[in-house]
Amino acid sequence: MILHRPSAAGAALAIIALVLTATPATAAPVEVVRASAVEPPPEVLDAMRRDLGLTREQAITRLDNEDKARRLQPKLRAKLKDRYAGSWVDQEGRLVVATTDAASAAAVTAAGAQAKVVGRSLAALTSVKNALDTTAEQTTGREVPVWFVDEQANAVVVQALDAAAGAAFVAASGVDRAAVRIETIAERPVTFQNLRGGDAFYIAGGARCSIGFPATQGSTQGFVTAGHCGTPGLTTTGPGGSSQGTFQGSSFPGNDYSWVAVNSQWIARPAVNAYGTEQVPVFGSVEAPAGSAVCRSGSTTHWHCGVIQQRNASVTYSQGTVNEVVRTNVCAEPGDSGGPFISGYQAQGVTSGGSGNCSAGGTTYFQPVNEILNAYGLTLSVVNTQCAGHPNHHFNDLTAHQGNFGLLIPDPGVYPPNGFTSAGAGTHTACMDGPGTARMRLSLEKYSCCGPFGIPIWTEVATTGTGTTLKTLSTSQTAGTYRWVVSVSETIVGPTTPIGEYYFLGTTSPA
Repeated sequence: MILHRPSAAGAALAIIALVLTATPATAAPVEVVRASAVEPPPEVLDAMRRDLGLTREQAITRLDNEDKARRLQPKLRAKLKDRYAGSWVDQEGRLVVATTDAASAAAVTAAGAQAKVVGRSLAALTSVKNALDTTAEQTTGREVPVWFVDEQANAVVVQALDAAAGAAFVAASGVDRAAVRIETIAERPVTFQNLRGGDAFYIAGGARCSIGFPATQGSTQGFVTAGHCGTPGLTTTGPGGSSQGTFQGSSFPGNDYSWVAVNSQWIARPAVNAYGTEQVPVFGSVEAPAGSAVCRSGSTTHWHCGVIQQRNASVTYSQGTVNEVVRTNVCAEPGDSGGPFISGYQAQGVTSGGSGNCSAGGTTYFQPVNEILNAYGLTLSVVNTQCAGHPNHHFNDLTAHQGNFGLLIPDPGVYPPNGFTSAGAGTHTACMDGPGTARMRLSLEKYSCCGPFGIPIWTEVATTGTGTTLKTLSTSQTAGTYRWVVSVSETIVGPTTPIGEYYFLGTTSPA
């Protein structure tokens, strides 16, 4: 997660264009909000191609299906009640819902999901796992490091260093042995933390972890991260030793989460560092079902993706057991601890620990972010959803913003850049979201040729008022060449967007 520090580069203004629909050519501008599908971040698509072996089209289809699954899953769970036995998505992102009642399968299918009839409800499996959690609290051994509810297998899986240890653990819990599958593994999970430098935060001037998701507690800004990264009262610093914040709360083991409040030099931004040319915006924290694609960012291994394998897992580290974490096949290494897991644009959790590495692959567990927010009364930092509803919208630094429609760049000086060509009459729509207290204006300009010495003439044809709120502009225009202009007239607090003008370049076609 990127936190802002004073910088001449500025950041955090976003503009999207262009929705062109055929309408009569009138010139009266109005401010409106338009909802539309959001193009997946290019970093997510690139990582899914690399880590999941998907084409761009397959990745987009999967993300679209998973978005539908996230919305449908809670409705079917509520409808099935005690007959609900879990849910997940298949390799194409389509929702599968398990039920103990064969008569309910038709209703699941009619709602748009695939149905699977099983023998045990999710409540029954959770009861088995809870009994294992209680047994683990009474022991200190590490021969059985991991156990979790596997909804797809309709069983609780216990992973042990040897089968005998696993069987003894299950027997000590007194649970139904038929509901448990024992697997042997060769690796012991460890927490991801080390002393190496990088793009991260540092604890008491020493150990390094990764920032999770920025959040606020009232007017206090800060971020969530892993609990094993620090205890209340420990101070944190940013790269180069810059003063940053203090741990306000921490829980580990049992849980693996913490909350750091930052000083006024830092601003909570609703974005994840994808270690590329852009950041991935955070729209919310809707839980993704098992099987969903998920990506992780960390200060050691940067940006990697995989899938959610199981929810409600327990994992034992040398420090103790952590319960109700989510198991994934995303790789991670020391120093990635606390970093964010995100599915599409939805925050999922913070990196806890795991086994393996990003050379050979591995298993990584994350602590669900909603539990952290609830524990400390925090509000997740999210982008303004009004702008987020526009197509091909990207949130990024002004000097590095690039979307499918073109590039947003600062005024180069004597010869401002060319615009985009609209072949027919239609309505141009754009949305601008800026850093809280910056005073900005969004305008559309039309090209005509030419002034003295062949200098192009740009005439403003529609504009919003100047202010600090989100701006949306919709205006009907004739065919011609246009450009969007973002004018920043005043900034109240820093770091924020530099005063000046910025141009959105790109092309569009009439509807």
